Amino acid sequence: MHIDAAIRSRKSVRRFLPLSVPRHVIQHILDLAARAPSGSNVQPWHVHVVSGQAKQALCADLLVAATTQAEQHNAEYQYYPDNWFEPYQGRRRAVGFDLYETLGIERDDTPARHQQMLRNYQFFDAPVGLLISLDRRLNTGSFMDLGMFIQNLMLAARGQGLHTCAQAAFAGYHQVIRQHLPVADNFILVCGIALGHEDRDAPENSLETPREPVAGFASFHGFDEPVHPAPASA
Repeated sequence: MHIDAAIRSRKSVRRFLPLSVPRHVIQHILDLAARAPSGSNVQPWHVHVVSGQAKQALCADLLVAATTQAEQHNAEYQYYPDNWFEPYQGRRRAVGFDLYETLGIERDDTPARHQQMLRNYQFFDAPVGLLISLDRRLNTGSFMDLGMFIQNLMLAARGQGLHTCAQAAFAGYHQVIRQHLPVADNFILVCGIALGHEDRDAPENSLETPREPVAGFASFHGFDEPVHPAPASA
């Protein structure tokens, strides 16, 4: 797959088919992901890969915790701001509303929205779950390194005809996850990633999130040539 096609076709898949992914394919994806740049080549990441009974047992306990003890669990880092503001608040609301609309869930149907949220803790039925952690003794720059590693991983998955969903929802339940997996004390659980084959018939997988045009986020300086429109998506 051409790199352009991998980038443009990557999306958050929220329902997967019950098709297994061989271990050697996962190892190949991780091997490519590890080519991500990191400051001074520190490579600050660690990945726990779960499947089969190990994943089922983990998901069962996560669902119990998320259903009955949610207020007792918190992530070890703050993902979102305390107070939202534009344009970020509008983008966040739009993707949430669009997702629920594709699923036929009304905005005021709190129970249905909660049930959809709980599907996070089943990796959206993906056969493989990856738990991504970062050495807490490092600093903010290592979060940038980790982001590039995660993006490499998701693009490498597309190269194998697979899809992913990066899920910060797991970060809040690091205590439950540590009961199942040997996540080192000096590592922060940053996110989970669902990995598998997309269910193309699932309505939630038809969601296409918009992106700002280049003119909306980039400024060019010192260029004399005329501006040409970006090529159409393949």
